[in-house]
Amino acid sequence: MTTRSGKKPIVFCDFDGTITVNDNIVEIMKHFHPPGYEKLMAQVTRREMSVREGVGRMFALLRSDQKEEIVAFAKASIRIREGFPELLAYCKEKDIDFLVTSGGIDFFLLPALEPFDLKPEQIYCNASDFSGEHIKVTWPHPCDEECDNNGGCGMCKTTIIRSYPSARYVKFMIGDSISDFPGSKQVDYIFARSHLAEECRSLGMPYMGYETFHDVIRQLDQLLAKEVF
Repeated sequence: MTTRSGKKPIVFCDFDGTITVNDNIVEIMKHFHPPGYEKLMAQVTRREMSVREGVGRMFALLRSDQKEEIVAFAKASIRIREGFPELLAYCKEKDIDFLVTSGGIDFFLLPALEPFDLKPEQIYCNASDFSGEHIKVTWPHPCDEECDNNGGCGMCKTTIIRSYPSARYVKFMIGDSISDFPGSKQVDYIFARSHLAEECRSLGMPYMGYETFHDVIRQLDQLLAKEVF
């Protein structure tokens, strides 16, 4: 579909804590509890350390020979937020582009999304390398020259968002965490909960709250019906 202004709607959707109820990186760290991860996580949360550096250093605390155990734990612990299949069906029906833009990692993210018939080009996430003694996170979607995060995003959501020109797209973000803060400033409408909602409130940025994707569908449908863009 196109809007009244001739633009195409596009949704950029986070994974950890958004598509999933839980933050899978946090859950993996808490479960396997490698020494030193808590300090790193606290530094990332307080924004004293970049997401890229923090996530990379946390996973480097885990041995590569733990891969099967970590993957099994991730698969067992992931819970998909209510209404996600319905949101995908809604976007398909309305011809709304849908992208997963995640700071998560391929070894747990891709298996979790496999049942939902998303194409590879719809999924942006970090990658992993288990060939060494410890897990190495790799970064196939780095920051571009316009990102003001000094290369610290890991999977740079603002770079992906900017690749869809504002002259052609109405941009929606669905998110919950600190990794969504920069991208939220690049979109037209924000669906937010948790840390992202708090940040929007503190900066006076308008947003729409949600607990399930049914909330997102309802509010998105209202915006499209009003033809406000």
